[in-house]
Amino acid sequence: MTNEVTPGAPRDDAGSAGTGGLARRTVLCGAGAAGAALLAAGCATNQNKEPKDLSGKQVAKTSDIPVGGGKTFADSKVVVTQPQQGAFKVFTAICTHQGCVVDRVSNGVIKCPCHGSEFKIADGSVAKGPASKPLKEYPAQVKNGGIVIN
Repeated sequence: MTNEVTPGAPRDDAGSAGTGGLARRTVLCGAGAAGAALLAAGCATNQNKEPKDLSGKQVAKTSDIPVGGGKTFADSKVVVTQPQQGAFKVFTAICTHQGCVVDRVSNGVIKCPCHGSEFKIADGSVAKGPASKPLKEYPAQVKNGGIVIN
């Protein structure tokens, strides 16, 4: 038996003609593509939705929000900041990059843990990408020591 090879014929892992190598490579490539799809789906499943209706809801107490900082509220998916004494801002906690929930406020920015986006506490604008759009701001006011969304 000779080991003749027809040009373009599939080869196995040892380089011999046959169909086993092609099938294995096809399976491996398919598995790699499936893994990439699952990884992408993992990011996509991290999509969070905006809360349906926050109108009239008190989301924080003024005493809980430090001047020059802020606090995230995962239950209502908002971030409340106080860029200047007595000036309170309420933003969505849903990052505009891929929908992760931002998780902390420090050094004048709201930070997303997923890909490192940062947003300014004064207006929700992007301070650092990959996000390219600002956080949505909710109109709010102070009532009886609480911050209420209009």
